[in-house]
Amino acid sequence: MNSASNSENIQSKPSQKSVIYKVPALETNDIDKITGQIFQRYYLSSENKRNGKGVCIIWFRNDLRVLDNEALFKAWASSEVVLPVYCVDPRHFGTTYSFGFPKTGALRAQFLIECLADLRKNLQKHGLNLLIKHGKPEEILPALAETFGAHTIYAQKETCSEELNVEVRSIESKSKIRAFIKIPASLGPPPKIEDWGTIPSIDQLGLHNQEVDKGLVFVGGESASLSRVHEYFWKQDLLKTYKETRNGMIGSEYSTKFSPWLASGSLSPRLIYEEVKRYERERVANDSTYWVLFELIWRDYFRFISIKYGNSIFHLGGPRHLDNKWSQDTALFESWRDGKTGYPLIDANMKELATTGFMSNRGRQIVCSFLVRDMGIDWRMGAEWFETCLLDYDPCSNYGNWTYGAGVGNDPREDRYFSIPKQAQVYDPEGEYVAYWLPELRRLPKDKRHFPGFSYLKPIVPLKFGNTGKQGGQKAGPSRRDYRAGGPRNKHFTR
Repeated sequence: MNSASNSENIQSKPSQKSVIYKVPALETNDIDKITGQIFQRYYLSSENKRNGKGVCIIWFRNDLRVLDNEALFKAWASSEVVLPVYCVDPRHFGTTYSFGFPKTGALRAQFLIECLADLRKNLQKHGLNLLIKHGKPEEILPALAETFGAHTIYAQKETCSEELNVEVRSIESKSKIRAFIKIPASLGPPPKIEDWGTIPSIDQLGLHNQEVDKGLVFVGGESASLSRVHEYFWKQDLLKTYKETRNGMIGSEYSTKFSPWLASGSLSPRLIYEEVKRYERERVANDSTYWVLFELIWRDYFRFISIKYGNSIFHLGGPRHLDNKWSQDTALFESWRDGKTGYPLIDANMKELATTGFMSNRGRQIVCSFLVRDMGIDWRMGAEWFETCLLDYDPCSNYGNWTYGAGVGNDPREDRYFSIPKQAQVYDPEGEYVAYWLPELRRLPKDKRHFPGFSYLKPIVPLKFGNTGKQGGQKAGPSRRDYRAGGPRNKHFTR
C-alpha cells in the first residue's frame, strides 16, 4: 500500500482501553445463516448431472473451502464417490530454513484448526466428510488410492504458467477472470469409513495455546470468511470507502481483513470479485470498489514473480542476485522481534504481530524498512519471523514483499525507505495506535507519544534519515495513484 493525504487514511479513533475486535463480529447463528444464503446463491442448477464412475480423491491443501473449488467440483463430476482428504504434514510444524524459527506459530495453527473444523462441517452439510490423516502426503495419498481403488487424485495446483507476463501493468489490462465454479447442493455419497480422523489440537501439533487478549481476533474457516464479506460489503457498507481508509492501523474496519482466509484458501478471490461486481450493480461503483479488485491483482502478481524467479526469492541476494552485506546481529534482531527498539511505532506494530498474528499493511512496510534500512539486518530474518507469526502467511506474498523492501527484488527503487517520523505524522498523528499497544505512553501528551525521550526505551539505533524530530525524515513512499499515472511503484504486503 502507499502513502496518501492525511485526511484520506486516518481511521476514527477508538477508546484507549484494550479492545478486542472479533473478525467477523457476528454471532454463530448469524454466521450460519449468512453462509447458507451465500451457498444458495452459488449453487449449480438442478439440471447438471453427474456422469463419472468409481472413486476420486480430493486432496485439500491451501484451498480449505467448498465454494469455487475447482478440484472439488471436478472430483465430484468425474466420479460416483468422492473422498476428501487433508494431511497434517509434520514438516509444516518444523523450523524455518535459515534461522530455525517455528515454521508455524500457535496463532496460525489455531486458525488452521478452525479452518479444518469448518471445512468438515460444510462438507458434511453437502453429503461428504473430511478424512484427516497425520503424515506425509506423498506416503498417505498413494496408499489411500490403492485402498479405495481411486482412479484420480485431484488437488489445487500451486503454481502459474511461466509464460505469463509478470509486468503488473500488463496483468491489469490483459488478465481475465475465469468463471466462478458453482457446486451442486449435494456432493455425496462419501465412501464408507469407520474412522474419519480427528482434527488436531494445538498440543498435538507440538505448540502451546495462545489467547489473544487485545486487538484483532480472527475466526478461521470458510463460514467466517463468507460472513466477513457480507459484514464488510453489505452490513456495514464499508466497501464504498475502502480506498480512503485502507492505510489505517487500528481496529477491524479500516480494511477488508480478507487476507488470512485468502492465504488458507478458505475464501476464493473469485467470490470476492463476484461480490464486488454485485455491489457495484446494486449500490455503487467507485475508486474503492476498483481498488479491492486491484489488490487481488497484486496478490496474483507475487505468484507470477515466484514462478519467474523461482527459489531466488528466498535467497539472500534475491531475484537481482545482489551481494549486499547484511548483519545477523542477534541482539538487534531480538529488539525488533520483541518490540523493544525504542521507537514506539516499530514496537507497537511488532507487539500487535506477536499478540494477534496480524499487522496492517502500512505497519508491515514500516517495520520491514526499519529492520533492513535502519538496522541493516539480514532481511531473511524478518521474512522468516513473519512466516512464524502471520495468520495470512503465504510464501509468494511474504518473500516477494521482503525482497522488495530489502531492495533485492524486481523493484526500480533500490533504496526504498519509510521514515518513522513521517509515517507517524501521517498515519498516527495523535499517537492513538502506539498508546493502544504500549499503554505506558497513554499518560503522555499526544504530540510526545511517538518520541517520548527518557519516558521510554532508548532508541537502539539511530535512524538512517532524520532523528526524532516530529517533521524529520524523508518523504514517504509513492502512492499507487502515482503508479497508475506511470510513475514509481510501491509494491505492498497483501492484507
